[in-house]
Amino acid sequence: MRLFGLASMVAVLMGSAAAQESWVVFPNQGETTRDQLKQYLVKEGKKHLQERKRAVSALRTPAEAAERQKLVREKILRLMGGLPAEKTPLKTRHVGMEERDGYRYEKIIYESLPGFYVPANVYLPTKGQGPFPAILMPVGHSPEGKEGERTTAIGLARKGFVVLKYDPIGQGERLQYYDPDLRTSKVGGTTQEHSHANGHAVLIGQNVARYRVWDGIRGIDYLLSRPDVDGKRIGVTGCSGGGTLTTYIAAIDTRVQAAAPACYITSWEQLLDKLGPQDGEQSFAHFLSEGLDIADYIELFAPKPYLIASTIGDFFPLEGARQSYEEARAFYKLLGAEGNVGWFIGPGPHGVPRESREAVYSFFQKYLNNGQGDPREENVVLDPLEKILCTTTGQVSDSLGGETVFTLNRKLAAAARGKVTAAALPGEVRRLAGIAVKPGGAAPEVTVHKTVRREGYRAELISMMLEGGAAGVGALLIPDGNGPHPAALLVDARPKEVTAAVGSDADALAREGYLVLVLQPRGTPERPVASYQHIVGDFDLAYSAFIVSKSLPGIRAEDVIRAVDYLVSRRDVKREGLVAAGYGAGGVYVLHAAALDNRIGKVITHQSPAVLRLGVERPIHRHVFEVAVPGMLTKYDLDDLIRAIAPRPVTVVNPVDLLERPIHVSQYKQMVTAPAQVVLRGRRDPLPVGR
Repeated sequence: MRLFGLASMVAVLMGSAAAQESWVVFPNQGETTRDQLKQYLVKEGKKHLQERKRAVSALRTPAEAAERQKLVREKILRLMGGLPAEKTPLKTRHVGMEERDGYRYEKIIYESLPGFYVPANVYLPTKGQGPFPAILMPVGHSPEGKEGERTTAIGLARKGFVVLKYDPIGQGERLQYYDPDLRTSKVGGTTQEHSHANGHAVLIGQNVARYRVWDGIRGIDYLLSRPDVDGKRIGVTGCSGGGTLTTYIAAIDTRVQAAAPACYITSWEQLLDKLGPQDGEQSFAHFLSEGLDIADYIELFAPKPYLIASTIGDFFPLEGARQSYEEARAFYKLLGAEGNVGWFIGPGPHGVPRESREAVYSFFQKYLNNGQGDPREENVVLDPLEKILCTTTGQVSDSLGGETVFTLNRKLAAAARGKVTAAALPGEVRRLAGIAVKPGGAAPEVTVHKTVRREGYRAELISMMLEGGAAGVGALLIPDGNGPHPAALLVDARPKEVTAAVGSDADALAREGYLVLVLQPRGTPERPVASYQHIVGDFDLAYSAFIVSKSLPGIRAEDVIRAVDYLVSRRDVKREGLVAAGYGAGGVYVLHAAALDNRIGKVITHQSPAVLRLGVERPIHRHVFEVAVPGMLTKYDLDDLIRAIAPRPVTVVNPVDLLERPIHVSQYKQMVTAPAQVVLRGRRDPLPVGR
């Protein structure tokens, strides 16, 4: 979490030798500690993919294929967080209609959940006699929502299909974090809206995709309620993010009879190498470690007709589409339906060019309309955006109000909140955070890259080789004299020119006689990276961990434990009374480690989050994925870790909320009941370490 800006930089300007020199261990792009950690997580992901490949390759009979479908369906629903238990009334409102050449469209609003409004357009044929086949059409990440890919919807309507296009959350008229004064989102664009909303969900072991899928399932319910729709001829298609939803909805809703996702299907092997985890709803925690891949969605739909639509220049890797297609074709063959899965490659970049649209028309005509109709597309003139809007203001939030993902998740979080016994807590922390390292291992290898002499001690720039071939970096401040010295471990993401500078906490402790290790844990940039400063933070790295059942708090708690292994191995260190202090997100990592490692005699958190349940109790948060453990709030929160650490002392200095705003002592004590000393520390006050 981004903290300590101006105040910390003052220390750098006080004339320290470190401030005059670069204290970066890995300056080259591609070799940073973040790169090393990402490579480690990619390797872990590929191990799981290889295990899955062996399992799928071993399938020999239709019965084995059906058993895998059953297993995959259970896993996908569980990782998504399940679907709502019941279908509530749609309460559909018809708010307008427009007649056009060869089609018309109606403007409606339905409620996928009570008060959760979904603006939608229904495109209808004006020729022929119903009931017609129908297509659910979720859209990609168009900021204007249902405006995206309208040409496809109109083309299908002209060819005799009823088409429902709706605004996904975070798009069009459904911004979840809408600011009526600025008339835009408080958190950014469409992907930021989705990923930020996923921050609420991940803390209780869910994914924002559950709401997006549910909107589509209820859209099918609406289509089936219409007398002009044939409920036995339902298809689904969409591009990009709409291709993602097409893939999910087809896999989950058995009423879908034909599916054609565009510019989404690839493989996780290719994603790991080229793109990494994508939008919040496109990546599920534990997905790879549960033995899943994108091809599983296609295979879950077998033996029903499926068309993968790609483009030659798509950023979703085409080689991954080939891998998924070939595996799915073999799976379909087991069920005697090899001809029911196809792959079309259109020209151009990411999107649905005319050639791809006509391939989709032909596919649905073949499988949902008895092969009838001409797939060639007529020219389309699109209405201006304001014509397709369904609300009076252009936003649900200030025209209808109602629920948001945040308000829905807040209710779910209250119901899901659980506690575990003190005896069971360490096991749950290890399981949920993905912590494999145990205290007492051999000391990690430490390399000294630079040494600077200061009054009373020497400061060494070091790297520490940790699990997976990834290094933590930091500074080691060693007092003059033989010792043994009391030891302090400071876990801090800031540059070492700040954390180890003259005038810093580390400097003050070293002058008091402490041997101090200032650690930047694995994956922490040695220099601030602008792209990670967005409110969502380093989503890519966090989800690279989540998909293999790890987490950044878990990984970095392991680093704390290994750093303790190193410190207690030194002859010049007193093993008793070791102090571990975490700054910002580092406080979360230190609390996790100390709950598992009794060698840490005292814990200090400094400007660290007070509790993570603020992530479900308040709508806006910052960098939550860097401190979140998937599902943690169903078992524990940070104050539970403090209770687990007791009777060892914990001092909470200048606690903050998840927007990094101060929480005063009285607020903190009302918020938590943990046995911690709470201190408000001024700029020049010493770190309350004690002896």
